[in-house]
Amino acid sequence: MTASEEPPSFRLAYVPGVTPDKWVRVWNERLPDVPLALAQVPAAEAGGLLLDEGADAGFVRLPVDRTVLSAIPLYTETTVVVVPKDHLVTAADEVSVEDLADEIVLHPLDDVLDWERLPGRPALERPATTADAVELVAAGIGVLVVPLSLARLHHRKDLTHRPVRDAPQSSVALAWPQDATTDLVEDFIGIVRGRTVNSTRGRRPAPSEEKPKGAGRDTGRRKPAGRSAAGKPAGGARRTGAGGAPRGGKRGRPRRRS
Repeated sequence: MTASEEPPSFRLAYVPGVTPDKWVRVWNERLPDVPLALAQVPAAEAGGLLLDEGADAGFVRLPVDRTVLSAIPLYTETTVVVVPKDHLVTAADEVSVEDLADEIVLHPLDDVLDWERLPGRPALERPATTADAVELVAAGIGVLVVPLSLARLHHRKDLTHRPVRDAPQSSVALAWPQDATTDLVEDFIGIVRGRTVNSTRGRRPAPSEEKPKGAGRDTGRRKPAGRSAAGKPAGGARRTGAGGAPRGGKRGRPRRRS
């Protein structure tokens, strides 16, 4: 079998925190003959993977280079601070950046938030990953500000989180190379956007799917109920006059009185 004869497949990348399960499930239902391969990739490497043709499409964190990648923004996440369960922050339903001024705020190298200025006091070293930073929070060394999905991804029983109302936020998008918008990519876009299985995604339907002109229309005239084509009462029924006597028929002679 040559490369051109290989069965089609679809490669989907996703960054940590994104859960593509629901879209993958719909794909498998609609296109059972096209395998979908998943690959988790660090947020900073997702765009490069798509451009290097390592994946057909991917769930990425914005921003991306829109000159070479197409992207459909999907949602924006709540930003939270991760703290030990006995931390003072847990007394409030939500906090502000100023509330963290006296805290050591960990800043991992794979941070996905676009800070102009990190709140709180900096740690002596930056953790390599968000997972490492979570371990430091559990050890009581500092707090961590991340998108909600990453707090859930690295959940621990001894930690909790609270929303930070004025912190930067991270948005997730579906992205793919602009010069590689294949039919399979269009199929996946339709699934993510909630299109029905019968949607043509803007493409002209195949000739077998097109209906002939006038199909489904009742172009003939309907005959009046109870009448034949000649306009006579249906079923050979005779017209009657008052009292049920046939019209145009001979009437019986009246009886003579004796």
